[in-house]
Amino acid sequence: MIVSTQTQPAKASGTFSLSGRLPVTRLGFGSMQLTGPGVWGDPKDPDEAVRVLRRAVELGVDFIDTADSYGPVVAEPLIRKALHPYPADLVIATKAGLTRSGPNDWRPVGRPEYLRQQAEMSLRHLGLERIPLFQLHRIDPKVPLEEQVGELKLLQDEGKIAHIGLSEVDVDQLEAARSVTAIASVQNLYNLANRSAEKLLERAEAEGIAFIPWFPLATGELAKPGGPLAELAERHGASASQLALAWLLRRSPVMLPIPGTSSVAHLEDNIAAAGLELTDAEFAELTDAVG
Repeated sequence: MIVSTQTQPAKASGTFSLSGRLPVTRLGFGSMQLTGPGVWGDPKDPDEAVRVLRRAVELGVDFIDTADSYGPVVAEPLIRKALHPYPADLVIATKAGLTRSGPNDWRPVGRPEYLRQQAEMSLRHLGLERIPLFQLHRIDPKVPLEEQVGELKLLQDEGKIAHIGLSEVDVDQLEAARSVTAIASVQNLYNLANRSAEKLLERAEAEGIAFIPWFPLATGELAKPGGPLAELAERHGASASQLALAWLLRRSPVMLPIPGTSSVAHLEDNIAAAGLELTDAEFAELTDAVG
């Protein structure tokens, strides 16, 4: 089947294969913003949340990132409501390891029995027999890392999850986890204005591990009138968000940005970034803009 980047513009971002075996379109969708304020409770407009998810798939997105803690237990059921039965090529990545005690309150819990329970709950909430990518949302400093990752390996051996990922780790933690089992992805804060995870990105690229940047659209001073992002966006007839995503896609072939939104219009604007090509000079200009 021939896929048109006009009808499915996300496909223009190219593909990446998780663990070399599970292909996904590089520009995905993150579901965190489909919940209430503080990532707590139901969305203000549940019908629009469903429309956003369905439109994302229509536009060619086949990689959706979520977590049990988004809501909590709001984003996963929304995904099931909107998209189940799922398209054959849809890859859903979820996470466990952060508990919630209120809006904007996140507390790591990595006890093996808890991670197992949450994996079972995600299977139920998403309506899946196996989770394509299951990520440790945070490393719990109270629990040995090998026990946390080891439980995910047991779940993988049992066929309940296909691939294992990590979130908010450094290079040493990644290597410690890789001594227990294969790691398909890492998900860290990273964007044009915040590249504190650069060393992790470099290691991920060297090892063929997917790098999923969360908060990919933070552009800060760069997007203000007269700033380099705003000026370049005007030259391209594009939005600052589109340019920030285009920079991420150009930055590394292992990069899988997952911009999220609760608006169909904003979603369509983000997805259009897949077709935006930066010249070497433009990429360098943006890269250098943050020193």
